[in-house]
Amino acid sequence: MAESGQQAVSVPRKLWQNHDPESTLMYRFMQDTNRKYGLQLKAGWPFSSIKPPFLSFIFNTGLINDLQQTFNDLHNFALTHRSLFWSDIFHAANFIYEGTYTRVVDESLPIDAVPRWFEGVRLNFSENVLFSSSRSTKNANDTTGRCVRDKEDGKVAITEVREGGSEVRNVTYGELRELVGTLAKAMKARGVEKGDRVVVVGANSVETAAVMLATGWVGAIFSSSSTDMGVKGILQRTVQVNPKLLFMDDAALYNGKVVDLRGKMAEVVEGLKECSNFAGVVSIRRFAEARDISGVPMAETWESFVAAADRNSPPPEFVRIGFHEPWLICYSSGTTGIPKAIVHSTGGIMVNSYKESRLHEGLGPDSVALQYTTTGWIMYLANVGVLLWGGRAIFYDGSPFQPDASILIRLAAEHGATKLGISPRWMFEVAKAGLRPRDMVDLSRLHTVTCTGMVLSDQLFEWFYDVGFPPHVHLANISGGTDIAGCFGAMNPLTPVYVGGTQGPSLGVHVAIYDSLLPDGAQGKEVAPGMPGELVAAAPFPNIPCFLWGDETEPGKSPAAPGTKYHAAYFARFQHVWAHGDFCVVHPVTGNITFLGRADGVLNPSGVRFGSAEIYSVIERRFADRVQDSLCVGQRRPQDSDESVMLFLLMRPGARFDRALVHEVKQAIAADLSKRHVPKYVFETPEIPTTVNLKKVELPVKQIVSGHTIKPSGTLANPESLQYYYQFAKVEELLGPKEKL
Repeated sequence: MAESGQQAVSVPRKLWQNHDPESTLMYRFMQDTNRKYGLQLKAGWPFSSIKPPFLSFIFNTGLINDLQQTFNDLHNFALTHRSLFWSDIFHAANFIYEGTYTRVVDESLPIDAVPRWFEGVRLNFSENVLFSSSRSTKNANDTTGRCVRDKEDGKVAITEVREGGSEVRNVTYGELRELVGTLAKAMKARGVEKGDRVVVVGANSVETAAVMLATGWVGAIFSSSSTDMGVKGILQRTVQVNPKLLFMDDAALYNGKVVDLRGKMAEVVEGLKECSNFAGVVSIRRFAEARDISGVPMAETWESFVAAADRNSPPPEFVRIGFHEPWLICYSSGTTGIPKAIVHSTGGIMVNSYKESRLHEGLGPDSVALQYTTTGWIMYLANVGVLLWGGRAIFYDGSPFQPDASILIRLAAEHGATKLGISPRWMFEVAKAGLRPRDMVDLSRLHTVTCTGMVLSDQLFEWFYDVGFPPHVHLANISGGTDIAGCFGAMNPLTPVYVGGTQGPSLGVHVAIYDSLLPDGAQGKEVAPGMPGELVAAAPFPNIPCFLWGDETEPGKSPAAPGTKYHAAYFARFQHVWAHGDFCVVHPVTGNITFLGRADGVLNPSGVRFGSAEIYSVIERRFADRVQDSLCVGQRRPQDSDESVMLFLLMRPGARFDRALVHEVKQAIAADLSKRHVPKYVFETPEIPTTVNLKKVELPVKQIVSGHTIKPSGTLANPESLQYYYQFAKVEELLGPKEKL
């Protein structure tokens, strides 16, 4: 790891640079800012001229510095002139809205006050997906504020692809408007009103998106879970929000198998009977023939539900809600307890989508985006979000490895995708399979590959450009989360891509790295570049949650203040900043933000702190031919005076776990990192616990090996896998093949 101070710091390999930055929307936005405010912001990022420490310099100095007229000027402008920046974002997005605002935000309030933005503005997410603003058309006869520019009736909005590419269905913007309008009429007929919750347990399908948009159309609040989640996990989420309606697929296809969901549907309905608002479930037909749901209580078919709408009447008016009012409920992973129900505002989601999708990513009406996701992951929002800008979304439903690991690559080429959104796990499997996407298909239209969900290893950065994809493609390693429905670490079309980490902060988000050794509730202190610490957001931005559903305000506090759960989750760690719980380091030269792991999973043997991602990187780089996956956690039981690091290896079929391998692993970690990084224990494991989104889960295992008994969360795809780890709480008693090696 690089040291701080004035010592020489090695610069990672540069992999990509935009050869035409002036063509990007971010550059044009910067020039508009220059013209409007008489500034001289420029597009480069010559970090080699910056002497550390520089984070505070970037974020806290004045608007213009003669030596630093670079990209960070735009970011600094966004931080030091918050209202101007976000007002410019709002108007550049050209949303359909009504009302006016006199103040963007109260800049005197800290982030833990959760200040409101753009009070007086009312808008509707679904209206802005289905239509474009007519403000620039100057049509005297227009009274709605909307038109179909870039979203014409015959233009394809969604291409739905079933697992393996076996079935393809195109839906135009005109067809989508008709489908969603009819569904919105049916919801109104069934009494769905502003503020009601509508939940989908469904595939990444046109129908799921239609329910999402119809829910927003009538001013209700949308929430979703994927069909592969267990009944317990679905109910842990859904019961919290007391929904009016549940929509659920009657069947699913995954990994080549068709699964009948009627039994799960009946169990979910039974669990929802305790909800006072619950009126029933609508079954969504997923295959040619609908399943008979007569045995499911409180159930009706999609066709029956839609028939409730008056065919001869027009759709209802869009319900435009306050910028700060809720539209979407997402959920934390809940790996150690009940998931938090995180409520996001319609306005916060929309302005952030413009900033990230348009400025950072460059998405627009000519974009074709293939984002691999389930409906239970925040990336589902990105999946639908391309429609805001008149692009085409490819909805892929099923395993990304059926019939083999090349399926998403072939679909991207076949449909002319300009963006491919994947995870490090996917890239690892593609590389392991020996695939070379750039030699397999024509990827000339592909502009960007975004990668998120876990840490992307350095070797996969290099594989991407050396072996995998064409050199013109922008690899965007991004990181943020469900909590903010957006990014802390983002891609950037103006700066180079180097090996490791994200390119830098998301515009307008005051990212800083704080000393992780400080106690909870302390006044945070920023560390020098090159030193690891906890990622925080030090000032408000629009897309933090409105509140947590079911949260309670502390006695004596304003009803507008964050509730007790909200405060404990994000604001209790340091005073007046958002602590995201990630353990990170900022490179002193490139400015890359590298995510080393979760702060609550930081490894700390003998006071040496490092992230599990550093260990995973070595295993992945050196032992991919023998080790399928790994899990690294710290063990500290009540009787322990120090923490011990435990590394668990999941072997590939036919590969042998033995003393020679353990010795080799320890030597590799010592050579690549340091002797202080070497785990005290290395064991074989038959299974690694993951969420349904395939994220490996460390904290429950850490708690188990430290002597605690936990209740598995419904979010785990394989909760039974945890049982294996209880034996390691008494590690000294283990003998035979499981002994310390």
